[in-house]
Amino acid sequence: MNSTPPPNWYTDPENDRLIRYWNGTEWTDDRKPAPPPAQGSVQTEQGAVQASKVPLFGARAHAKRQSHELTEALAENRRLREQLAGLGGLEAAELQRLRDQLATQIADEQALLDDLRTHVVHTRDEQILQEIGIYEYHHPLSDSVVYRDELQHLQGEIKARARRDGGAIEGSKTWTVNGSVTEGRKMIREYSKLMLRAYNAEADNLVRGLKPYKLRTALERLDKIAFTIERLGKTMQLRVAPEYHRLRYRELEVTAAHLEQLAQQKQLERDERDRQREERRAQQEMARERTKIDREEKQYRSTLTEFELAGKGNTSDADEVRDKLKELEDRRQRVDYQATNTAAGYVYVISNIGAFGEDRPMVHIGFTRRFDPEDRVRDLSNTAVPFPFDVHVTLYDDDAAGIESELHRRLADRRVNRINQRREFFYATPAEVREHLREVAKGKLLEYTELAEAVDFRRSRALAQGTPEQ
Repeated sequence: MNSTPPPNWYTDPENDRLIRYWNGTEWTDDRKPAPPPAQGSVQTEQGAVQASKVPLFGARAHAKRQSHELTEALAENRRLREQLAGLGGLEAAELQRLRDQLATQIADEQALLDDLRTHVVHTRDEQILQEIGIYEYHHPLSDSVVYRDELQHLQGEIKARARRDGGAIEGSKTWTVNGSVTEGRKMIREYSKLMLRAYNAEADNLVRGLKPYKLRTALERLDKIAFTIERLGKTMQLRVAPEYHRLRYRELEVTAAHLEQLAQQKQLERDERDRQREERRAQQEMARERTKIDREEKQYRSTLTEFELAGKGNTSDADEVRDKLKELEDRRQRVDYQATNTAAGYVYVISNIGAFGEDRPMVHIGFTRRFDPEDRVRDLSNTAVPFPFDVHVTLYDDDAAGIESELHRRLADRRVNRINQRREFFYATPAEVREHLREVAKGKLLEYTELAEAVDFRRSRALAQGTPEQ
């Protein structure tokens, strides 16, 4: 049955024989019988007529659907009108501000998304490297200014080759598992990863525990590790790639070079501190000597003045006082000269058979600017050695530093410590040093003691052997 309600009247969803009125904002409660329908047409809200057919059966359900669709359409129409009214009321500047704000927000979110993607890739890359035993740790070269760039280059190449298909491990290309080449390649990859992890762990341990003097041992150990991996993987032709092995080899060499330079620098700093400390002591001794000379000179001049006032200026006692004053003046000139001339001082030759043994004689040849060279010897005979040093000679010269350098040059092939030049010990007998010193000093050598008394050492040995003291 077809019907055409009047304008703004619609079929009631509960009773298709009734209609309700829509006043534009709400439904009214008025219900009136539907007028006789016009055949084949339905009047819309705007008065337009659209062709519609009502099914012979299910007219009630059809009416409900139409009413529901109309309700939704009206609600959407109202929402759009309200939104349009709101936007239409905004000024152009406000619209531009909203547009810029949305653009900025989109750009920030895109940047955040890109950063998250980068972190995801970086994390995945680190996970792959950790699977093959490459971890980030404080490398001995991390703080090196000289080798920092080379370290970064080396680590970059090591990581590039250690990644999948980077060529760190070489293996068979034709290995099969149950007749499957794909499964064979999978097995080769897994075993390669396992062997590379073991190799990298050993290489990193060698780098972290490296000492400069152990470089050769470390390189030999790295070669042995590579050889072991090749031997264990011989069936599948697995081995560490020679180029990758050379990179880890170079890493050890560069690390050792840096550690060697670092050790030398620290030794130079210690030597410089020792030199400065020795120089301060020498200056303090000279200052004390000047004070002592001034005090004695004052006393002698006072005594000489008394002699002269008493009319005894020409006596032997007065002449003796004048000689003392002349000696004091010579001592003052010597102290002043030694304070300004850094090459002036004493060359000393000492030994310690109790500390170093009698089988292979050893002497210490040094130079000091101390006013009393015995003070320097006593410093060397401190608790660092079990017995005091024996002094063979202490020779003063205006160029004592040059004499010491020449003796060191002549005995260079007998130097005990060839790394630290400040350790001035030589494998030589006191008699051998005497011959060199006599040639270098050119007649200035007057006394020299060849025999080392070593009193404490000999008495201690006698007590240990239960024999009378010699």
